[in-house]
Amino acid sequence: MSSPEPAALWDLPEKPPSPKAAPSRARKPPKPGQKAKGAQSPAPEKPVARIVVDIPLAHLDRTFDYLVPEKLHETAVPGCRVRVRFAGQLVDGYLVERGESSEYDRKLAFLDRVTSAEPVLPPPLHALCRAVADRYGGTLSDVLRLAIPPRHAKAEGEPPLAPSAPPDAPDTEAWARYQRGPAFLEALAEGKPANAVWQALPGEDWPRRLAEAAGTVAAAGRGAVLVVPDHRDLTRVHDACAALLGEEAVVALIAGLGPAERYRRWLAVLRGAVRVVVGTRAAMFAPVHDPGLFVVWDDGDDLHLDQHAPYPHVRDVLMDRAHTTKSSLLVGGFARTAEAQLLVESGWAAPVLADRATLRSAAPRVTPVGEDFDVARDEAARVARLPAVAFEAARQAFAAGHPALVQVPRRGYVPGLACGNCRTPAHCRRCAGPLSLPGGSIDGRPKPPACSWCGVPETAFRCTACGSVRLRAVVVGAKRTAEELGRAFPGIPVRTSGAAEVLTTVPAKPALVVCTPGAEPVAEDGYGAALLLDGWALLGRQDLRAAEETLRRWMAAAALVRPSSEGGRVIVGAEAGLPVVQALVRWDPAWHASQELAERRELGFPPSMRMASVEGTPDAVAGFLDDLPLPESGEVLGPVPLGEVDEEGNAERERALVRVSRADGKALSASIHAAAARRDAKKATEPIRIQVDPLKLI
Repeated sequence: MSSPEPAALWDLPEKPPSPKAAPSRARKPPKPGQKAKGAQSPAPEKPVARIVVDIPLAHLDRTFDYLVPEKLHETAVPGCRVRVRFAGQLVDGYLVERGESSEYDRKLAFLDRVTSAEPVLPPPLHALCRAVADRYGGTLSDVLRLAIPPRHAKAEGEPPLAPSAPPDAPDTEAWARYQRGPAFLEALAEGKPANAVWQALPGEDWPRRLAEAAGTVAAAGRGAVLVVPDHRDLTRVHDACAALLGEEAVVALIAGLGPAERYRRWLAVLRGAVRVVVGTRAAMFAPVHDPGLFVVWDDGDDLHLDQHAPYPHVRDVLMDRAHTTKSSLLVGGFARTAEAQLLVESGWAAPVLADRATLRSAAPRVTPVGEDFDVARDEAARVARLPAVAFEAARQAFAAGHPALVQVPRRGYVPGLACGNCRTPAHCRRCAGPLSLPGGSIDGRPKPPACSWCGVPETAFRCTACGSVRLRAVVVGAKRTAEELGRAFPGIPVRTSGAAEVLTTVPAKPALVVCTPGAEPVAEDGYGAALLLDGWALLGRQDLRAAEETLRRWMAAAALVRPSSEGGRVIVGAEAGLPVVQALVRWDPAWHASQELAERRELGFPPSMRMASVEGTPDAVAGFLDDLPLPESGEVLGPVPLGEVDEEGNAERERALVRVSRADGKALSASIHAAAARRDAKKATEPIRIQVDPLKLI
């Protein structure tokens, strides 16, 4: 289809001729067979180009037909960037394909120009982006913005790199510690599709194992894409791949690169110069040639969810790519998500894990220190944040010459305060914001509590529930914890790792390393002990994935500790009877994932069901739901207010959840796309946010 034609001349207001104006000369019509001056001729072959315009409106989510002028016949190749006139404006687009004819029965407009003859949208990438848009109920133009980086003319004009030679097959003996590990590597070497969920052993050099899997595929002449959560993991995996395969055989893709370097590396992958791609979520669309392996490490990390529409998840995108290209998928990590467990239970993927004897020899000793256990051993544990067993484990690590890791769920000094008598959260009298301790001192005295919203100090606190004037910490932050531990262990250096400064490694010598979850540095010879504090703060979050996320963070920290045979200990501040603590003690995330999946099946939560979230103003959400046809299994939950209210007490934003069975997931996405198209066609002005399979449901 072509773009809408401009208004006809007879639709314009008439203007009477001026009596003083000179009579205009009439232009002679061209003779039969003679081309008018300035007119363009269509290309001699396949003159019709099907264009995807860069307009994120759901009702325009299709291709439009244009004519290719004769002068652009050579450069207008499928996949190139073009400029076309659409609704009276010049817009960017991609030429998907060329054909001999068009189904549009009116006159077609010509392409304005070819921005670049580089085919940046090859057919496999276009098919992938179309599939991702359909799965999440989004538009193709939104997915293309995520898949194709912005053009950089200088980098594009550089001569292409020569394809790297296939490396030698690496040694994969280390995979023999895992059941089905050798069989998985054998399938990769033979080019057979094999899907696996890998549970890495504690202390495992997992970047090296992933590099060996990628090298096995590259040695067979095929490509591999390895996606990790953050830049620290990216550096480790890239260094391991470069050391095993060579610098020229691997490229790192990350959104933080400059425009020129990012586009240069992406072109190297597109042109087939590099076979192995390592990156963060920006690399999930990497256009590798003849892919043989897709890897996602730590799929439970929320960094794998893209925050731009249509909000795709790395695991789901790589699953679609592996299925479409008949290649292999590896979902790896120390823990296991309910989504990965569903892949195992459905038979789509096979578990790759070590036997119990090998696991016991590699895992540290885990000791839970819940309230009942502490009081039974140590009466002072009622008021102490660190019981005696935690101090004992830290001292043993220092005596052996190893650092000790301390994981704190919150950053800052004292992020939250509550009444010391009834534990009611402390709020500001001015704006009702939460009170916290900012840290530091004034004239030698500690700073008083202050509001986290308006910053006003609170010097005369009184609880609104019981009238008490005492305050207590809801949870102590990493900064305050480092301060307290520094006084408890004099002579031991204290290092912090968090949002302000994330450490990569720490030397193998006594030190206290205080960090927030996800910012744990790697010790050169392993930690002697790990203290996982305030477990209730993680488990008590109002989140469907609270237990799963807690176990993932605990296991990521505990995996950095030396084995129990070498004195490694993990002290976890939570009740021993909790299922998540039992899973950590036995180092059995598969059992916990199966329990989690069974409970979600019973309650109708993802991944056993497909869900969509609709957020916006009350009128926008109600109007969208009224126009949304649901499958037979469809059910609308809500809408509920999101906590924002206007001056009259009415909710400014609401959210509704739409739930269907997994079998109706594709129908739900199609219905959402159709409803969004009708809404855009009506030129609705109120913004609305639609997300399929959201991570946060509570």
